[in-house]
Amino acid sequence: MFALERQKRIMDMLSHDGAVLVSKLSSELGVTEETIRRDLEKLEKQESLRRTHGGAVPIDETTYELSLEKRKSTNVEAKKSLAKSAAECVVSGDTIFLDASTTTFFMAKELKSIKNITVITNSVRVINELAGHDGIKLVAIGGAVSKNQSFVGNLAEKSIEDNYFANKMFFSSKGVTADTGVLDSNEEECGIKLKMIKNSTRRYYICDKTKVGRIGFVKLADFGLIDTFITDSPLDEVMAARLADAQVNVIRI
Repeated sequence: MFALERQKRIMDMLSHDGAVLVSKLSSELGVTEETIRRDLEKLEKQESLRRTHGGAVPIDETTYELSLEKRKSTNVEAKKSLAKSAAECVVSGDTIFLDASTTTFFMAKELKSIKNITVITNSVRVINELAGHDGIKLVAIGGAVSKNQSFVGNLAEKSIEDNYFANKMFFSSKGVTADTGVLDSNEEECGIKLKMIKNSTRRYYICDKTKVGRIGFVKLADFGLIDTFITDSPLDEVMAARLADAQVNVIRI
């Protein structure tokens, strides 16, 4: 059995059983335990599972934060479309906050056609994308650099809180549900977003369809803190009602 076929079998068994053991996999697949451990290590690097002592379990999407590289390649076309729609909400003269999400990175590319705007961000990728671009004043929020290629921590939060204000903020998150509002799984990023929310006049939440109904363990915002909800997802009656009650404008692309 080739490695790719064996790893597919491992993922099938994990999906069916909810957990797998190295010893059982070794017996059922007819290979050594060391080979199984190498398979599990490779699958973990691909962010397909999480290794445990003696086996592996599925990734818990409630608490697990996908790496930057994984998120960059997830649902790319939808994120680009949403980013383009969000950029259409920006006009000359605006000062905007951009968080460090992949969607706002795509949005930064769209902003290059707009003159006389100020962009304030903690995203290293957005900074690299817009640095030196004519017509855009770029403000970088300093601080500790995270694995997400963003500035985070007390210094970054304090910098926003005391020094920077915007008339529009654009952000994304881990997920959103009708009952809980906007959720995330990265506490450091949440701290930054909360300061941006507080210091902005209008807030635009960008949400691709994979995030609707998805849970994160950190509460970021109630619907009352969102002015515009930009999505490519159909909204069920409950979600639509919650947004309407909070007077949130919905842009469906």
